[in-house]
Formats: sequence, C-alpha cells, structure tokens
Amino acid sequence: GTNLQAIIDAINDGAIQHAEIVRVVSNRAAAQGLIKAQKAGIPTLYYNLKKFGEENPEFKHDRDILRQNYDRSLADLVLKDQPNLLVAAGFMHVLSKAFLDPLAKLGIPAINLHPALPGQFVGTDAIARAHQAFVQGDITKTGLMVHYMIVEVDAGEPLVIKDLNIQPEDTVGELERRMHNLEWLAIVEGVQLAIRNLSMTSTTVQIPHE
Repeated sequence: GTNLQAIIDAINDGAIQHAEIVRVVSNRAAAQGLIKAQKAGIPTLYYNLKKFGEENPEFKHDRDILRQNYDRSLADLVLKDQPNLLVAAGFMHVLSKAFLDPLAKLGIPAINLHPALPGQFVGTDAIARAHQAFVQGDITKTGLMVHYMIVEVDAGEPLVIKDLNIQPEDTVGELERRMHNLEWLAIVEGVQLAIRNLSMTSTTVQIPHE
C-alpha cells in the first residue's frame, strides 16, 4: 500500500497533475492498498482468482483456462471505469495477453513497478535474488524500473530506471527497506511520465494492487 499512498499523496500535492485515481483493484481482501484507498475516498474492487474459480466451476479443470478467463473478466471490469492509464503497484498476479489486449485495443497503456534493473531478476523475489547474487560476487548493484507492461513478464520498455548500490552490511531485509524508499520516488516519476506521454489534459488512473 505504500506505493499507492505515494501516488495518492503526489496527486493531492500537485506533483502528479491532470490525474485522478478512479479505482484501486486487489486480489487480496486484506490488502493495505484497499484500506488506504477507502480512507482516501477512492472506489475499490476485490477480485480474486480462487473466488472466480469457485464461481465459475466450468474453468476449474484447467488452471491456464481459468487464469485466461479471470484475466479477461478483470479487464472487462477495469474498462467499465474508462481509465486512460493503468498502474500496477504491487499487483503480484501476472497479467496475461487476455488482460492486456483489451486495454491495448483501446490505446490504454499499463505500467508496472519491478524491483530490479532491466533484464535482471525477472519475476518474483527479485530483491532476495539480487542480494544472493551480490553475496556470490556476481553484482555490485541492483535497482528498479517502472516499465510499460507487455505479455513478456517485466520486459516492457522502461520509463524510469534507478540504480541502488548494495552495501556489504546489507541483509535482505535492509536491502528491501532501501528499495522500498526508492520505489516511492520511482512510481511517482513513472506515472508522471506516462501521463505526459499520453499528451492529455485529463487522465483517470486505475490502480491494481496485490
């Protein structure tokens, strides 16, 4: 929820202009992002893959088919709000072609925050994997990026890249703490740049949150 809060604060402070958050979406009922959104008066949506499967048993025999139909249904719900931009800020479910294509057809870009540099540590546990690589002597720094989302995971064009040197005394927990501090700056910059690239006078933003 802290990355979402950074976006909310930046909009309220005027650092992000010409934008409003039209909804925060989560696949976890207890997500801090939902709580923070509700406190800020922002509409929310809880939409969970397991619950979707229970409500649509015809898809449960094949997990790939289930995920594709969940993603397609999630895209339909997102598009009802008519956003101009989608921001994935901690949404851990990998969004597939079934989700991304309906947005792309309407010219709606989606951006994502990933705690690794481009081409490094794709997917989950990126910070812990970077720390392990440092311990093994393979790298001296890690970082993060805010990038446009494409079907390939964490492989879209970067909007923001920030390096973070790893210190010898860093534990995984300390590296995560310093990475999170950097994330709050990067996600605001990424949203600012994405809005600028849209060349619009008013932008509504949809925030999926894990």
